[in-house]
Amino acid sequence: MSKYAQDIVDLVDLHGRISVLELAQRLGVSDQTVRRIVKPLVEDGRVSKVHGALLSNRRGSLDPPFMARMTRNRAAKVAIAQTVADQIPDGSSVAIDTGSTSCFVAQALRVRRDLTVVTNSAYIAAVLALIESNRVFMAGTQLRNHDSAAFDRAAFDAVDRFSAQTAILSASLVHPQRGFLVYDQCEVDMARAMKTCADRTILAVDATKFDEESAKPALRLPPLSKADLIVTDRQPNASFRPILGPATMLLARDQDRTAVC
Repeated sequence: MSKYAQDIVDLVDLHGRISVLELAQRLGVSDQTVRRIVKPLVEDGRVSKVHGALLSNRRGSLDPPFMARMTRNRAAKVAIAQTVADQIPDGSSVAIDTGSTSCFVAQALRVRRDLTVVTNSAYIAAVLALIESNRVFMAGTQLRNHDSAAFDRAAFDAVDRFSAQTAILSASLVHPQRGFLVYDQCEVDMARAMKTCADRTILAVDATKFDEESAKPALRLPPLSKADLIVTDRQPNASFRPILGPATMLLARDQDRTAVC
């Protein structure tokens, strides 16, 4: 594969659709160079070409880009975030993952004071570090380019050293047999590390993630225990009951859905 070819494929897969001009600007090359590199990629079926832009041929293998996920089901995520924040008193120690719902939780937690937080999300770290009384630890040094999340060795070391009262986690999908799922092994490993360092876990997941049909993603999060909470915005149907385990389900309050951001 020629120089820049993998970068182009990665950017197209990340965005779903991206213009040739934007690719050229991101890579610091001419649009003619992009078109030359793209031609064999189109012939090999790695990407598809439409007028002035490229389309991804990759389906179901990547979590949607971060900003798109932040706007998807926003009202439900705001309600969930408010309900989670109600469970976190001032002075708490919290580990928070990188999911879009977790980012809304961070926004809701701005009303709390004296929090001690560890997170591998640069977005969440920035939101909560601006509260003067908080202590925020950014776990990791190298950030992913689509969501500003860290999964390097430094990230895991920081979480392993932390002792939290609550871990706040998210999931990409919930399947009635496979359980709570994410896309990448590093996300499973980070969820396990955060769950291990905390006394309890709150799993925040909006009702659209409960999907009986989809087989993607395929990587299962650690099981929940009796001390843990699942916070969602709508009661899932009975087929999901077995995978909830001993955890308690808490439904978000509709009246709070406009309270954050």
